[in-house]
Amino acid sequence: MSRHVHTEDAEAREPLLTGNYLEPADLDSDEGEIIFDRSTSNITDAESAQRRLTYEEAVELSGFGLFHWLLLVVCGWANASDAVEILCVSFLLPTARCDLLLSSSDMGLLTASIFLGMMVGGYMWGYLADQRGRRRILVVSLTVNGVFGGLASVAPWFWLFLLLRFISGIGVGGSIPVIFSYFSEFMPRLRRGAMISALATFWMAGNILAAGLAWLVIPRTWAHFSLGSLDFQSWRLFVVLCSVPSLTSALLFRLLMPESPKFLMEAGREKEALRVFQVMFQLNMCGKGKSLPEFRLCTSSKKREQQEERRTRGSCTESLACILREALMPIRQMFNGSLRCRSIALLVVFYCISFGYYGLWMWFPELFKRIEDGGSPCANVSLPSLLHNQSCYPVKAAVYMEGFIIAASNLPGNIFTILLMGNIGGKALLSCSLLVSSLTVFFIYKVQTKVQSLVLSCIFSGVSVIAWNALDVLGTELYPTQLRSSALGFFTGVGRVAAIMGNVAFGKLVDSNCAVPILLVSALLLTGGLVALLLPQTRQSELT
Repeated sequence: MSRHVHTEDAEAREPLLTGNYLEPADLDSDEGEIIFDRSTSNITDAESAQRRLTYEEAVELSGFGLFHWLLLVVCGWANASDAVEILCVSFLLPTARCDLLLSSSDMGLLTASIFLGMMVGGYMWGYLADQRGRRRILVVSLTVNGVFGGLASVAPWFWLFLLLRFISGIGVGGSIPVIFSYFSEFMPRLRRGAMISALATFWMAGNILAAGLAWLVIPRTWAHFSLGSLDFQSWRLFVVLCSVPSLTSALLFRLLMPESPKFLMEAGREKEALRVFQVMFQLNMCGKGKSLPEFRLCTSSKKREQQEERRTRGSCTESLACILREALMPIRQMFNGSLRCRSIALLVVFYCISFGYYGLWMWFPELFKRIEDGGSPCANVSLPSLLHNQSCYPVKAAVYMEGFIIAASNLPGNIFTILLMGNIGGKALLSCSLLVSSLTVFFIYKVQTKVQSLVLSCIFSGVSVIAWNALDVLGTELYPTQLRSSALGFFTGVGRVAAIMGNVAFGKLVDSNCAVPILLVSALLLTGGLVALLLPQTRQSELT
């Protein structure tokens, strides 16, 4: 797929979109399938040139096939890169704590730092994506993520490492919500739930990749060498490798992918949206000799009016005040009118699942190491031992092997979600998953053997991923286009606050009374599962 540059000259040279309308019977395979119901659209060849199609009609007419699978791979790799960048901290804790002289409280701050950055970046990038476009923001945020994540590998001091991880988190905070908004806006209505679930499975791929890299790299002595005055241990090489997926994802979006047609229509950029639909159709009908019929689009002039209003503003103070009011407007809209109840319910659910999942998941490698040393996840490890490098080297590869197994246990949950999301809907899957996850976590602090801990952790991993996948689908379908990225950015920001609190709580209590944060996780997951029942059902609904 070639890069598409949107310029006035390109628009002037754009050929008319002409051709014959394709009957669904012309396409009898999944590749290039048109999911367009002619009986409901009443579009004929003569009428299509005069009629303005809605977004949903244009997406259906563009077909489903090769373009959407390529889109899934590119967006999926970006989603996986975010998982790698977030979860890599949990895998380097057992060894980095010695080189950076970290206490348990310091480790809690380190795991919380990337979530603090995500909290700052989430709403900011989401708002910019709604104003400036999804693709552009994805490129910038992924680049910030990769560059500063890689620079953290050569930080000689803990405070600098913490700062660089925070800035990397700002990038992650932008890409996670925007990826799902961008991806959903190319999808036909009947396939949207299953395809978003498929996109969410790439988080598992990133999790497995991070765990596999940790298993292959961190225990290896060959990765240890001196870099000037810096003692470059194997965990630093692991940090470098974890930044590569984000940088390659940014490059793929920059070179290959077009802007969201739904965003272009809302921005009143009809010619650019038509070009995107033409590209989608050509790739989906590749080798079939078909062409897209001529049609117009129902576009909005709201964003153009806003841009014109900005140009006519007076002083810089007035402009900044207006920009600030505009930036906060999506939050006011989310908590007003018919959106208020769902927004409050989603806020509670995001908080509960983020505190529970990230609070526990980021500490799994450390808890497994304590099981290796003391037979219980709540076994106390003395601080003097940590500070004198007596408990980190030689690295125990079993800790990373167990992390890899837990990451792989996401697979059944992901398959389950893809197969049933379209039939059951996100609301039921979200609630049931959170309730079962709560029960699983309740028993984790009671385990006494490595096998028991590994089994319960795998169950928690496989079940909780269903909740995340369902939340990804619900989040994109509950809000209109002009609020979608802002809403997802806001709620992921709330989730980051919860993740920070979860990690700080574990860091403060894991040495003294680790049963408290574990049982708190169980209680919050139970609360989230019950509140999820208040959300509306969005199964196979149209995007507004």
